[in-house]
Amino acid sequence: MEIYRAATVLPISGPPIRDGAVAVDDATIVAVGHVRHMPPGRVIDAGPLLMPGLVNAHTHLCYSAYADHYANGKSFFEWIQDFAIRNATMTQQDWRASAREGVSQSLRAGVTAVADVVTPPDALPELLDSGLSGSFYFEACYIDTPRWKEERDAFLAVVDGILSRPPGDGWTLGISPHTLYTLGTAVGQDLGRIARERGLRLHPHLAETVHEDAYVRAGEGAFSDVVDTAFELLDGGCGASPAVEMDRWGLLGADSHVAHGVHLDVADRALLRDRGTAVALCPRSNDRLGAGEAPVAAYRAERHPVAVGTDSRASAPDLDVAAELPVLRDLAVKQGDAGDGLDEWLVRAATQGGAVAMGRRDFGVLEPGTRANLAAFDVDAGTDPYAAMVDAAGGACVATVLGGRAWFHDE
Repeated sequence: MEIYRAATVLPISGPPIRDGAVAVDDATIVAVGHVRHMPPGRVIDAGPLLMPGLVNAHTHLCYSAYADHYANGKSFFEWIQDFAIRNATMTQQDWRASAREGVSQSLRAGVTAVADVVTPPDALPELLDSGLSGSFYFEACYIDTPRWKEERDAFLAVVDGILSRPPGDGWTLGISPHTLYTLGTAVGQDLGRIARERGLRLHPHLAETVHEDAYVRAGEGAFSDVVDTAFELLDGGCGASPAVEMDRWGLLGADSHVAHGVHLDVADRALLRDRGTAVALCPRSNDRLGAGEAPVAAYRAERHPVAVGTDSRASAPDLDVAAELPVLRDLAVKQGDAGDGLDEWLVRAATQGGAVAMGRRDFGVLEPGTRANLAAFDVDAGTDPYAAMVDAAGGACVATVLGGRAWFHDE
């Protein structure tokens, strides 16, 4: 038994605990409370603040070697087209090293669970063996209907091959139909059916840019110029918003959460809530790519299920979920949020919210019976640990416990 003791323990599922502790047996939390109520065990000092490991609800760890894309200053359309060129140069060893680096950066930031979109099958072994909790979503991207007829069997072979492995220790497999502007309509619909036939979750990108909206509604705008394959939406669009069209494709639901949700109006957001679909907000990526600002204040006011993601190192300065929180707070206040309870809402979104978005209850909170995924921060909790986390947790993780195994980052 190991007892992780901190000046403040933030369970998320309960109030903050001063002079608190978390008892861990193997990979499971067995007790949470004041240190004097802990069972016998080896006491480990976790510093000023201990909480559940952060949950990155939208990322692409396989692109962790692409940090130079973040810094190259290219516009969204130049940036996104560079992936096909770069991807073609990557070897199996390159993909595995890139994924491994993403795992390392995540743990260093106190991230212990991810909703990770995986494009190259070569990256999957490294990720599946990483010990991270959450879901790895095998991605289908830039596939029209004729090409899907040629590639469907190969896609299914990867999915079913992973499903034939022994059950994962904390991870599940999902499918990521990339987005409405990189898939044929029949392809997207088929991916939804494939996922549900196998009991897998879905994680598409939705409403990231205004260009996506123009393309989906009318087959116009910048995407219509760069898409050079037989996607059905090129023929005049569908006359509806991306959210409505994604629902027609069957990709929304309680078994799905979407990335970005920047350009969703009140009716779109109501549709997602009706379907039980959470949104993973990635504000720093949106800013880098000029995608716009998500309606954070509206999501909170409407009690929309929200999680937090970093997107990839190709569009974000790091994989530190905590560093997204002050940006989200500034956006909410700028949009008219009065701020009462906002910090707590954001910290919950970065932990429990990410777990719920993936249909999970075994991480994102500190409760007996949940996975021993913890993060310790060199943050003075003061009188309001939630505000302290939003203010100062970015770059301040000092230790991470993943499935009961601890890393102290100054060692």
